[in-house]
Amino acid sequence: MKIILNGEALETSAADLAELLRERGFGPKVATARQGEFVPAGLRAATPLAEGDRIEVLAPMQGG
Repeated sequence: MKIILNGEALETSAADLAELLRERGFGPKVATARQGEFVPAGLRAATPLAEGDRIEVLAPMQGG
C-alpha cells in the first residue's frame, strides 16, 4: 500500500505501525503520529495502516 512517511510517499507491506517501524529500521526511542494524532509506543502494534495514511516518526537528536 502507499503511505506518506515523514512527508515522503512510499510503498509498504506493513500491516501496522510497529511493523512499519521495524521495516524502515527505526529504533524503539521514537515518537509516532498517524494522521496527526500521537500514537503511544504501547499502541503501535494495535494501530493498523491504511492506504494514504500520513505517518510521522521523530527521533531524538544529540547535539549542541
